Amino acid sequence: MTRRPARTWPLIVAAIAVLAAFTGVLVAAAIPSPPSTPATAPTAPGISAAAADLLQLDPLGHAASVAPGYSLTDQHGRPMTADEFRGRAVVLSFNDDRCQDLCTLLAQDVAKADSDLGALRKRVAFVSINANPYYPAVSDVADWTTAHGLGSAANWYFGTAPAAQLAAVAQAYGVPIQLDAADRSVVHGTEIFFIDPSGTERALGQFGTDAASTAAFAHTMAQEAVDLLPAAQRATVGGSAPADLSDTDAGVGATPQPFALPALTGAGRYGTGQKDGRYTVLNFWASTCSACTEELPALQKTAAEFAGRADLLGIDVSDSVAPARALAERSGVRFPLATDADGAIAGRFHITGLPYTVILDPSGRVLVRHPGAFTAEQLEYMLDTLLPGT
Repeated sequence: MTRRPARTWPLIVAAIAVLAAFTGVLVAAAIPSPPSTPATAPTAPGISAAAADLLQLDPLGHAASVAPGYSLTDQHGRPMTADEFRGRAVVLSFNDDRCQDLCTLLAQDVAKADSDLGALRKRVAFVSINANPYYPAVSDVADWTTAHGLGSAANWYFGTAPAAQLAAVAQAYGVPIQLDAADRSVVHGTEIFFIDPSGTERALGQFGTDAASTAAFAHTMAQEAVDLLPAAQRATVGGSAPADLSDTDAGVGATPQPFALPALTGAGRYGTGQKDGRYTVLNFWASTCSACTEELPALQKTAAEFAGRADLLGIDVSDSVAPARALAERSGVRFPLATDADGAIAGRFHITGLPYTVILDPSGRVLVRHPGAFTAEQLEYMLDTLLPGT
């Protein structure tokens, strides 16, 4: 399983290195860059402070420079160079084509950002460069693209090349990559480069645990790309910005009021509140939701692994009790389940569809909002990153 840090830059400061070839040793710089004070986007109409903080956005200002070039092959087997994207805004990242956790969340964000762009998608390119030298084939990046819902995105480009060539591109962008030859896996930097139509790097972001807050993260990513276009081409993109929940206590960074709901099975009540240093994972689901049915066993696996360190609470929303109990039993669920019979708590948390996961820190503050199913690998990555000492 690939593990990569998020918001942990002080922990991995190493001397830069020798980025010889991927066949050799790679000693990298900090992963990722230190987060800065929330900033506004470098061009109008601009990104709110909340959105900039979510993306860890750093406008480069006078430090802006021409982005390094590259000559790769995309997932369709076609040549892919930096020059072909001139005239479009580029959102560039490095991506592991064997990743099952964080990069899969980035794929969801790209798909949602592309939807938010609407007609503007023809002016924006989402470019990713293969960070895994053990799987450099075109078929590897093509399979990953298809498996993660980006196969039909005409403005998604996943480039690959022989190992030494990939190493040179990573070095040029200053993206650290650490190799584990034993299990043919990598740990790589989480930088997102925002490049304007002239080919100049204008801002730097990060994808980490915050990338799981798909709607807000994707909206911000799309808006920042559009803000780099010429003034006459700019517009406000669709979707949901972090500020959309500013009038509630349910957004990322807010602290919702504690609640208690009746247990779905047995007696008693379950809810939120002080957790003696433990994080809380709220998973909103229903027996009528096919994606929920598939997700529940993965949640049970995670609940067992993090027992004593994080509390997982399943919240059955506006559902009939009998089929909900039957589904929980078939799925082998043993973590606490509560029933939100009238959907009041789901409404308070602005749950837009099922399944939906919200992660709270020990004080009850919202850290992550994630619509859609989590795999066990994704959720375990989230908790490994968030929990102290893991």
